[in-house]
Amino acid sequence: MKLDNYRDKLAGAFYARAAGCTLGAPVEGWTPEKMREYAAQLGVDFPLTDYWPDIPNPEDLRYGCEPFSKYLKGNLTRVPCDDDIGYTMLSLFIVEENGWDFTTKGVGESWLKHLPFACTAEEVALRNLKNGIPWDMAAEVDNPYSEWIGADIRCDGYAWVNPGNPVTATDMAQRDAWISHRGNGVYGARYFAAVIADAFASSDVHKSLVRGLDFIPKDCELADGLRWTIDLWDSVGDYQNAARLVDERYPGMHWVHTVNNACLTVFALALGGEDIGKVIANAVAMAHDCDCTAATAGSVAGAAYGLQRLDPKWYECFNDRVGSYFHGEKEHSVSDILARYERLAMIGSAAQTIHYKKDAQSEEVSL
Repeated sequence: MKLDNYRDKLAGAFYARAAGCTLGAPVEGWTPEKMREYAAQLGVDFPLTDYWPDIPNPEDLRYGCEPFSKYLKGNLTRVPCDDDIGYTMLSLFIVEENGWDFTTKGVGESWLKHLPFACTAEEVALRNLKNGIPWDMAAEVDNPYSEWIGADIRCDGYAWVNPGNPVTATDMAQRDAWISHRGNGVYGARYFAAVIADAFASSDVHKSLVRGLDFIPKDCELADGLRWTIDLWDSVGDYQNAARLVDERYPGMHWVHTVNNACLTVFALALGGEDIGKVIANAVAMAHDCDCTAATAGSVAGAAYGLQRLDPKWYECFNDRVGSYFHGEKEHSVSDILARYERLAMIGSAAQTIHYKKDAQSEEVSL
């Protein structure tokens, strides 16, 4: 992989992740019907073709950082604060602070340094760490959320520094996931890290989604759901049918669970094709944990197709800036963040020859 090609795909993955998260954040927890009705009230297409122009609660603060009005079309001046974006940058900080061979204990130390608070499984683990519970037990004490989506929204950065190398990407994602998750929660992080890493090299989302199954147990619930979803790749129809199919298959499953949201992420990629804007718009339209699914689907598509397949309207409004609610700097330069990811990717590439399997041939990837 040529360096310029990697840079285009890295920027595509970052900005598509940021755009998907920003599009979904104002309506996180809404149903498809509620979103569709609100879009009709505003007179905009649904699934959306641009950011929301309004929201019922514009002055409510998200993550105590900025009002929802800053997530709307015409008001966007940077990537707004969000945990999906914060954790993506945190993976960068973890590797920079603890080295390429960071441990789960090191992940916990970086969490204590950077995280002011968290949600669900992450909040439980953070609280346990603060209370002196050992790192290897932080995910297991009073944690009913260990199979929810949190770990797989943290995995992207490990794929971004391992383009074409899903083996190392999944290993790093698992070391991170173990601080807060178990079972399908960890498998979700492994799966999407593998898919994104592979997508850099394959440029074929469907093939990368299939290959990602090799990195999780074949008999786990997540693998079963993903195989079912991938089998429907050409016949899912539209976002309404996709959401219905998932709800019928997983009745009563929490809307923040790893498994149902992973299936919706795959459906969004099927419906959007190589138009990354359509990918993230369909992910949001299917609801559930829609800022997370849109962010992950955007990252997969961006890594496969590059920034060229994302309309500039989705990212030029960010002005090379990304907000943060973490301790320390409250705003970062996107260019600087991407350059730091690139530096780590080059270190990894220099340390080992990267091979990946493409169809029946083995192809070398280097930066």
